[in-house]
Amino acid sequence: MSVSIMTQELLALHISHNQAAMLRFIDQHPLADCAEAFSQLLTERQFTEQDVCQLLTLLPLEKQVALFGYFSLTWQEKLAEQMDAQQLTQLTELMPHDERADLLTQLEPELQQQVLDQMDSEERSDIQRLVAYPEESVGAVMTSDFAVLAADYTVEQAMQKLRSIAKQTETIYQAYVVDDQQRLQGTVSLRDLVISEPSLTVGKIMTRVLIFVRVDEDQNVAAQAISKYDLLALPVVDGQNRLVGIVTYDDAMDVAEEEADRHMHKSAAVDFTGNLKEASVGLMYRKRVFWLVLLVFGNLFSGAGIAHFEDTIQAYVALVFFLPLLIDSGGNAGSQSATLMVRALATGEVIGKDWAKMLGREVMIAGLLGVTMAVAVSMLGLWRGGPEIALVVAITMQIVVIVGSVVGMSLPFVLSKLKFDPASASAPLITTIADAVGVIIYFSVATMILDFPPTV
Repeated sequence: MSVSIMTQELLALHISHNQAAMLRFIDQHPLADCAEAFSQLLTERQFTEQDVCQLLTLLPLEKQVALFGYFSLTWQEKLAEQMDAQQLTQLTELMPHDERADLLTQLEPELQQQVLDQMDSEERSDIQRLVAYPEESVGAVMTSDFAVLAADYTVEQAMQKLRSIAKQTETIYQAYVVDDQQRLQGTVSLRDLVISEPSLTVGKIMTRVLIFVRVDEDQNVAAQAISKYDLLALPVVDGQNRLVGIVTYDDAMDVAEEEADRHMHKSAAVDFTGNLKEASVGLMYRKRVFWLVLLVFGNLFSGAGIAHFEDTIQAYVALVFFLPLLIDSGGNAGSQSATLMVRALATGEVIGKDWAKMLGREVMIAGLLGVTMAVAVSMLGLWRGGPEIALVVAITMQIVVIVGSVVGMSLPFVLSKLKFDPASASAPLITTIADAVGVIIYFSVATMILDFPPTV
């Protein structure tokens, strides 16, 4: 069923406030679609946050928590602000540990403290520990809610324990074997437990080849490991190899999506992550103005180059026709190379010491691309200005494509070496550099090849 039809049903439910009908609505539709329908009504101002909270109260607490988890963090925060501390505490106590920690950090300090005060000491300590990790670290995205087994458990005992904790644990498909000091010893899957003899011990069937991440590593390391090894969850250990949490595959997908969004925005020289529809005019102005102003001054080099070769341009006006074509080609080639290299660095396919190898490969590829483009543009050169102009534009095309590609490929390496984000090698920045260099190359080649004054 389409979300637009679901929104009509929700509008009717808001009028009737029928608890049985609300339960049927939730049971008949995927929770992700239900949350999307609610969010659409909120965005279109057909519902207020208070309206949504009132409809949520028609559901059992477990269903409230399940549905609430599909709202974006922004909407979760706005809805939470409409709840009293007791209602919010009941909701957050049943939320996945990492999600509730994320939510509480977004709340006003007074409301946050009221919720924490109503939790028992163990739950409160767990939240405070999770929110203490740096924002971009694995610790900030992990959950402390996971299944732990002892190596001397029999398979039957392990299954009994998993059954007893299944409702309160985020995932039981992978359990973790630890010693008395909580140090990670191995992992065992639910599948392995199901197919093993009940009398065998967990230590006999567990996997001892451990794949894990450190709690202080970057979130992307966890996302890449989950993708590489095709894991449902990845254990997280501290400096003493004690198991402190896990990163689940859905959290890793969120990290990967956020990283892709960030790279996409930075590739356009926009340092923005969030909901574009909800972003204010002032915020978007601040996020976009810096790079645009900076690149304006960068383009002054192109203007200075044109002014320097004013005599060449006056002598051969036909050169102006090819100027946008040539410098844009260099910028386009550079943007392609930069995009490919930023992605390769982000995924770990390429590391800093690969620069020399990648440079030789890029020059070869760019040379082939340049030859192809030079042949094409030389035909235009013959038509517009004759053989000499055709030679100038062909040579220039070959050079600017190579230079643009090399700059685009190398800049992410340089930024990475300087401890900057390689994604800062944005398309506008590459284009600005390629434009300035392209102007100088073009008119330098023209000045060397063409005769002055031109023959009539």
